[in-house]
Amino acid sequence: MWQRISSVFSLNDPGWGRGGQGGGEPPRPQRPDGNDGPPDLDELWRDFNRRLNGMFGRRGGGGSGRPPGDGGGASMRGAGLGLLLLAVVGLLLWLFSGFYIVQEGQSSIVLRFGSYQKQIDQAGFTWRLPYPIESNEIVNTQQLRTVEIGYRNSPRNKNLRESLMLTRDQSIVDIQFAMQYRVGDPKSYLFNNDLGLAPEEIVRQAGETAMREIVGRTGIDQVLYEEKDIVARNGRTLVQHILDRYGLGVTIVDVTIQQVQPPEQVQAAFEDANKAAQDRERLINEGQAYANDVIPKARGNAARLLQEAQGYQQRVIATAEGDAARFSQVLEQYSRAPKVTRERLYIDTMRDVFTNASKVYIDSRTSGNLLYLPLDRLISGASGKPAGPASSVGSAAATDSGASDGARRDVPIDSLRSTRDRDALRSRDRESFR
Repeated sequence: MWQRISSVFSLNDPGWGRGGQGGGEPPRPQRPDGNDGPPDLDELWRDFNRRLNGMFGRRGGGGSGRPPGDGGGASMRGAGLGLLLLAVVGLLLWLFSGFYIVQEGQSSIVLRFGSYQKQIDQAGFTWRLPYPIESNEIVNTQQLRTVEIGYRNSPRNKNLRESLMLTRDQSIVDIQFAMQYRVGDPKSYLFNNDLGLAPEEIVRQAGETAMREIVGRTGIDQVLYEEKDIVARNGRTLVQHILDRYGLGVTIVDVTIQQVQPPEQVQAAFEDANKAAQDRERLINEGQAYANDVIPKARGNAARLLQEAQGYQQRVIATAEGDAARFSQVLEQYSRAPKVTRERLYIDTMRDVFTNASKVYIDSRTSGNLLYLPLDRLISGASGKPAGPASSVGSAAATDSGASDGARRDVPIDSLRSTRDRDALRSRDRESFR
């Protein structure tokens, strides 16, 4: 049947619109003007109806025995069946237009007469009522979108209206940054837009507003060098807060500062100031290092002197207290036996005096011969040490005196001790006799 229809309606038919040249139809009369060009629309329509009626008329009336005058009703029924067939085909095509595919990472928003109906997040082949009853909007929720602020496509293509910002210390800084975001809520992204702007433009203006606020609360040194990452993090947080207040359904993924520098007009002066600041910091660090080297040494010397003074103080006090205690004990013994104590003090004092002095004994009752006792040689001989200079001097003196008198004598130590003891007893006796 479709072949018959296509053959009847074929535009390549040389007899289309002319009749009788191959279709078995009566010949079409010639146009009054004698022109053999293409027919007008009325003639095409009449020819179309005639062919359609003839086709369905033969199908419905063949062999039925109807009179020739009943062909008009059959032609009308055939035309109605053709139109019904065309309507069914068009309906099927219209219903088939409601099928569409949702890709992975996409969401479909179904609209019924322009109003939100539902959201489809599952990927695959789905169907909705055809247009104009329902329509759909595809939103890519996994796409990472980028908004550039202060430049376009390259940091060299600056947009000074967006990039120039004022810092807390009344300095101007040229900052260029980019924001990356995703669509988190497709419904809000499509319908919660009361500003009359594109969502990308709303994100751009929100990012510029947030960055101006963050930079306005920060010094220029922090923005340029010290806290660049902190500025970016704070800007991301503030932009997300602004977009949440708008209900745009956008999630900020990252804020990246591409370039930040002083304006080109004052960049040379700013570099000079920066170098001066660096020199100042260097000198301060050197002075601090010198102070860290000198101050601990001075503190150590002061602590050492203080400890030495405290030790000397304690030693002097202890010595004085010991001398006072010894004097008290001596005084107590002196009160009990004055003579013995006096003699004892005298002997101790003389022993202390003669310990570090050279000894020369002279017998006053004889002719004044010099009696030399080489105690230093005797002591050094006993200990195995050489005699000191005092012994050599004493020996020379003894040699001279012996050579002059011819009466040099070596006196044993025991006899000297007995002589000294006898002299001491004699002095005591004289004092007691007195």
